[in-house]
Order: sequence, then C-alpha cells, then structure tokens
Amino acid sequence: MTPTATTSHSTSASASASSSSSGALTPAQLAQFHREGYLVLPRFFDPTALLARAKDLVQSFSLEGHPLTTFSTGRGDEEDADLTVADKEEQQRQKEKKKHVGDRYFLESGDKVRFFLEEEAVGADGKLNRDKSRAVNKVGHALHLHDPYFHDFSFSSSLQNLARSLNVHADPRVLQSMIICKQSSIGGAVPHHNDSTFLYTDPPSAVGFWFALEDCTRTNGCLSFLKGSHRWPKDGTGADSVPKPSAPRPVEDEEITAEYGTPRGINARFVRREAAEEEGGTTFVTLEQNEEADWDEEGATLEECEAGSLVLINGSVLHQSKKNLSEKSRYIYTFHMIEGDPTRAHFDERNWLQMPRGADGKREPFSQLYHPPAPPARSGL
Repeated sequence: MTPTATTSHSTSASASASSSSSGALTPAQLAQFHREGYLVLPRFFDPTALLARAKDLVQSFSLEGHPLTTFSTGRGDEEDADLTVADKEEQQRQKEKKKHVGDRYFLESGDKVRFFLEEEAVGADGKLNRDKSRAVNKVGHALHLHDPYFHDFSFSSSLQNLARSLNVHADPRVLQSMIICKQSSIGGAVPHHNDSTFLYTDPPSAVGFWFALEDCTRTNGCLSFLKGSHRWPKDGTGADSVPKPSAPRPVEDEEITAEYGTPRGINARFVRREAAEEEGGTTFVTLEQNEEADWDEEGATLEECEAGSLVLINGSVLHQSKKNLSEKSRYIYTFHMIEGDPTRAHFDERNWLQMPRGADGKREPFSQLYHPPAPPARSGL
C-alpha cells in the first residue's frame, strides 16, 4: 500500500463500541456496512483456541502424496539446452500431469480439509525449501464441516444472531471455510477483487466473514478496501443515471438502495472449465465490462485490526492485501455465506467450488447456518 493510503482505526472501533454481546449488529453498524461495503468489529471473539488449533493443523498435516509442484512459481520452467527432444517431451508430460493433479486437488476441496502452499515455499526442484509449518498458504475449504473447533465457532449463536440482524439472506448457507496463514516474509499478496467473482450466485449474494486470529498490520498484509465500491455513486440524478446491466445485480430492500445507492454487480466470474476443454482447471468468464468500480490505490483504506476482530465483507466491495514483508505471520479464519433460498438466488454448476453428488446424483447442499450439521468427532480430522 502506498504511504498516501488512509489507515482506518477510530471509525470502525467506535462503530463497534455499542455492539450487542449477543452478536447482533446495531443500527449504526448496519448503516456503516451498507454505506462502505464492509465493517470491522474489534473484540468480537476470543482468538486463543482457534489460533492454537489452526497452528496445530498446519504443523501436523502430512506431506505424503501432496502435489507440491502444483504451487511452484514457475522458476523451473526454463528449458535445459542439453535435453533431447524426447526428454523435453517427457518433461512437458510430467508438468501437465502435475498440473492436472493440482487442479483436481483444488477443485475437489469443497467438502474437504486440504492444504495449499505458498508459491515461494516450493523450490525449483519441486521440494519444500522450509519447514512445512512455514510453507502453508491456506487450509480449506470445509473446516466448518470436519473440524470440531471451527464447526462450533462457525455455527455459534453469536454468528447466527449477527446474520439475522444483517438480514441479507433468508436462508444463509456456509461455504469456503479456510485458514489463511499469510506466512512471514513470503505470504503472498492478494490483488484487488470482490468475493462474488469467486462465489457467484444469480443474483450475487456473497458476504464474507473474516476473523483475525493474529494482529493484522500494514507490514504483515492487513486488508485494504475501496470504501463504497459495492455501489454506484449517488449523483443526485436518480436511478436512471446508473447504466443498465446485462448481468444480475445484488437484490436488497428498496429503502437501503434509496438511502445508499444502487448495488454494483461484478465484471466476471471464476468458473470451472467445461469438461470438453482440453486445458481443464479454472478460468474467468466475462459478465460485464464496466460494472465494477476502478481500483484506486491512493484512495483505498488500510484496515489494521487486532486479533479477535471480525471483518464483514460485502460480496461486491473491492479489497486486497499486500505481501507479508514482516517477520510475523498473519493467521485468519474466514468463510462465506450465500443465499440458499432457490427462489431468491441460484448457485450453479459452473462455480469452481462444489459439493459432491449424493446417491441420487444431486449435489449435496451447503450447510444451513440456522440448522447446522452434526458436529464432527472430537478426535479431529
């Protein structure tokens, strides 16, 4: 982040000072969320047990059978001039095989707990160049289903109460739960984006719940936001001044739109490639050309926050995090909610994250926040 960027502390902190102990948002907090597209709630939870559990999972995962080379930075892509044509062809076949394994490992993680590595933690030789506890980028994407600690936290009464007060979803569904480690010195940057690009419903309905397990600072890669980028600006000329979209926009109460402006949709969505496409894996599909706001680096707001903070993130608001250049990690836990009522929104087969199919051939549903799945065994994963 450039030195001219704003760092926000007092606004969010003061907004949460009157937060209900039940988890429900106050009218002032709701107004701030609708206006700015995100909300920081300091001291929302005690991070001690979750951080300990997160570090235990990272330390104890097995490297056996893990597709390490999938997450290389490409430093080993240079051709060796001494290789024969046959050797080069075999090298390419092995590279494509490893990519396929990595794609499958990622695409089949929606109902599992899997470990994804930092690019800089894998050397050109395809091996870890540091201890595995400092090599993991994230753990996901179904901790809320398979880990007792994260299950209990994700379906807690305080989060249920918060979701009810937020009143974005009639039937909120929990998905894509993950630990993000942001390892010291190598924790990769996440470029500006919005969450509905990656968890698309028609119309868009994603909301991110982002929990700081450690202090998040400008040096270890805290979030920064472009405030209000989830809405078209109100210029006094009314709704007719907003371009007509060819793709759906988020739906909300008319009173909220009248007060804060028309919600923005997204420019593209992240999808699985069609089965017939040779490359496989994932890609982006354009929905609109100019639906999203333009990112403004100098106008973005850094949101440093202490461990125990919750950050709520509208699915259309633009945000990013820089590379961790410090000697401290930046562990967080996050999951998303989408609308599960099929009369209000639709989550289709093109989304990268999918649940497995049951015996009837239908996809298993995402977990209902208000009717949680049975907790997993206390023995762990």
